[in-house]
Amino acid sequence: MKFIVGLICIFFSIKAFPESIYYKVVAQDGSGDYLTIQEAVNSVLVYQEQRSVIKVKPGIYREKLVIPAAWCNISLIGDDPVNTIISYDDNANKNNMGTFSSYTVLVHGDGIRLENLTIENASQMQGQAVALHLEGTESVIINCRLLGNQDTVFTGNKYGRFYFYNTYIEGTTDFIFGPATCWFEHCVIHSKADSYITAASTPASHLFGYIFNECKLTGKDNLEVYLGRPWREAAYTLFMNCYLGKHIRPEGWHNWGNPQNEQTARYLEYNNRGEGADISRRVSWAKVLTRDEADRIKIDVVFPDLKEWSSYYSGK
Repeated sequence: MKFIVGLICIFFSIKAFPESIYYKVVAQDGSGDYLTIQEAVNSVLVYQEQRSVIKVKPGIYREKLVIPAAWCNISLIGDDPVNTIISYDDNANKNNMGTFSSYTVLVHGDGIRLENLTIENASQMQGQAVALHLEGTESVIINCRLLGNQDTVFTGNKYGRFYFYNTYIEGTTDFIFGPATCWFEHCVIHSKADSYITAASTPASHLFGYIFNECKLTGKDNLEVYLGRPWREAAYTLFMNCYLGKHIRPEGWHNWGNPQNEQTARYLEYNNRGEGADISRRVSWAKVLTRDEADRIKIDVVFPDLKEWSSYYSGK
């Protein structure tokens, strides 16, 4: 508990470390330095080791935003996720672009911090449609809303490490998917249809994949939603200390139509609550952690160098 309290205090400190050397404002009314977020990102010098801060004023920014690999250590900080929105409407079926080109925001750079923003794929129910596509590594997403339907959030780098805090994520099918190692803390995970929340593709060599701690899983009571299905055979997903609503199916997990996945998928639960947390009818191949096992899965174990990430500090 002391660690979590300390973590929260540091996250919302106004002290920057390392100190930001670049500060620009994006405003659609012309009162800032740039009219679009992409222009502001492009203005940052490549391979910066110190943090660059881009403040995004309220507005709906219809952009397909890309932060390339050479653009590192950037903070995009909105005014409020309710009124600072990045929205686009591509989907996998449009011009046969496929899932991985359907993003609204694509992050290739390392050390990116996204804060107080809504990132939306507004294509509605027209196929796979990614809102946030994360490559790179050591990125932090704070107090954001990630909106979409199928495939809302893609954590695409198998060596990527991403931290989500106090963020709302919604979708229909496999709306959090990919191979990266991710820690979700105090997030709301909202299901909009009978389907699957996660589709992890964790490499077998990785100790951890998706970890949801102190999160809230919501959806209409009449929905029937699985916690996850394995996109690849060694998928790792853990829900611990979470609230699971009535919409979570009693069996909890799905094998993606392949019984062999039951031998290799790493599906775990611990100390959850709510009507969907009843483990008495869970699939036999999922595991409930003991207290000792759960105590060994802490954020400072999964990300022992988290405080050294440049994105850990706001740069404000």
